[in-house]
Amino acid sequence: MRQICDPICDMESVLVIVGSGGDIEILHQIREKMGIEPHTRIAVSIFGGEILLRPDTVAAKLRMIDAMQGITAGLGSGTDMLLEDRRRERERDLREEAGSRSRTRAASNVPPAPTPAQ
Repeated sequence: MRQICDPICDMESVLVIVGSGGDIEILHQIREKMGIEPHTRIAVSIFGGEILLRPDTVAAKLRMIDAMQGITAGLGSGTDMLLEDRRRERERDLREEAGSRSRTRAASNVPPAPTPAQ
């Protein structure tokens, strides 16, 4: 096995060989760090030309949540953003409703078109 530096990981990547049955061996240090035990389910995805292995464990999910903490820092709370969006929608609806009433009133003040004499 050969180790290579991976700038997006918090440790060096390790090259492994795929066995004839498609098996790969995950090093003990990685299994231990990620909480992978025998019979742990692992989600396998393709992400931008890379193969991503994610253990389906509570510990892994908690690590992912911890990693996401602060990801929206400086954007305000989701509740505040939603309320602001709803306020803008309501203002737009009120403007459209007022415009519709104005057009209806204007149309009702227009005298009817003359009917042809019979």
